[in-house]
Amino acid sequence: MMLQRIVGRGTATIVPLFAAGLAFAQFTTGVNLVEVYATVTDRQGQPVTGLTAADFRVSEDGAPQPITAFAAGEFPLSIVVALDRSFSMSGERLSLAKQAARLFVGALRPDDEVMVLAIGSEVETITPPVPARAAAGTAWDAIEAWGTTPLYDVIVKALEMPYTQTRRRALLLVSDGFDRHSETSATEVIDRARRSNVLVYPVAIGKSRPPVLAELATVTGGRSFIVDDPKRLEATLNTVARELRHQYLLGYAPAPPTGEPRWRSIDVRVDRRDVTVRARDGYVSR
Repeated sequence: MMLQRIVGRGTATIVPLFAAGLAFAQFTTGVNLVEVYATVTDRQGQPVTGLTAADFRVSEDGAPQPITAFAAGEFPLSIVVALDRSFSMSGERLSLAKQAARLFVGALRPDDEVMVLAIGSEVETITPPVPARAAAGTAWDAIEAWGTTPLYDVIVKALEMPYTQTRRRALLLVSDGFDRHSETSATEVIDRARRSNVLVYPVAIGKSRPPVLAELATVTGGRSFIVDDPKRLEATLNTVARELRHQYLLGYAPAPPTGEPRWRSIDVRVDRRDVTVRARDGYVSR
């Protein structure tokens, strides 16, 4: 059984991960803790491990927040892998993207939950939510180039997939293009992502990256990549898999909500030099 350390105002105690997870807010009604997943990397982009609650500083709307719950390590994951299959991805690009995605799934913990989507003019579920050990049998060869990419619509659809709510949730998006003919605006995509509590990892193939992809990563606490050579996809997705294995979970008790729901900003920092911290930038109070 995985254990996590819960650090309160008194003595730290150890409780089972599944029980501790019930205490975290996950930005829902009727709970008293806000959860924030944080990733800390060094100057080379490698995960920084071994940090404690004392290394972190969390503030909400500029006000410091005592960290009342803390955990480090590998947390149960529910992830959607969304692979662009549009006509512009045909040939080597799509072949290398499928190979990299297959190896990415193989690098996850066997009991992590995985869903695989093929995205083009429509979103097709290739693999429904299954443990990673079962997702290893995904029919990658069935993903053939087809359609165009209404990217914003696709992202919103991927955020609405049936993630397991009690797990850490993430979206890996691999695409080579900008938005084409979406009904959803870029502003709406960012707003939906902020409210989703899903870590978004966009990987753009090409010479440039749509600005919305970088912002998606920033507001959700994920990380965006630009890959100018599809042959580098495998290494890039391996970086994502490694990062997902080394994250921190911080919990704090926010001020009681008053009046209508409103946006509350979150800022997470670490008392160390030469490190980068990524975490979601806020939540909507209930």
